[in-house]
Amino acid sequence: MIEVWGDGEQTRSFMYVDDCVEGLVRLMASDFHEPLNLGTDRLTTIDGLVDLVSGLAGKRLVKQHDPSKPQGVRGRNSDNSRLRRVLHWEPTISLEQGLAVTYAWIQQELEKAGRLRTNKKKMAHA
Repeated sequence: MIEVWGDGEQTRSFMYVDDCVEGLVRLMASDFHEPLNLGTDRLTTIDGLVDLVSGLAGKRLVKQHDPSKPQGVRGRNSDNSRLRRVLHWEPTISLEQGLAVTYAWIQQELEKAGRLRTNKKKMAHA
């Protein structure tokens, strides 16, 4: 079980760090001197994020929602029209791709530190 603050329907947009760095480099190399949002224009619910991560982990989680806890704003995402116009670019790495890379890296680091038990039989057949 995982506790989700709020009803799980609050939305956010997520951007993979490689896209963030690429956007910052492009912005610094440009002649643009006004505020510019770097982000993705894809909204994902918090429940959807839990489902994506649990799917990567091969786990089924039951969500327990707690509306009495802080949950921030109801929704937030980026309007990328100015980003596309100014930098002729926008983020390209999907949430699923970024999570897959991040999850694999965290798993590898935990295994190296001896903090994650691996199934050797399963790995031998992979």
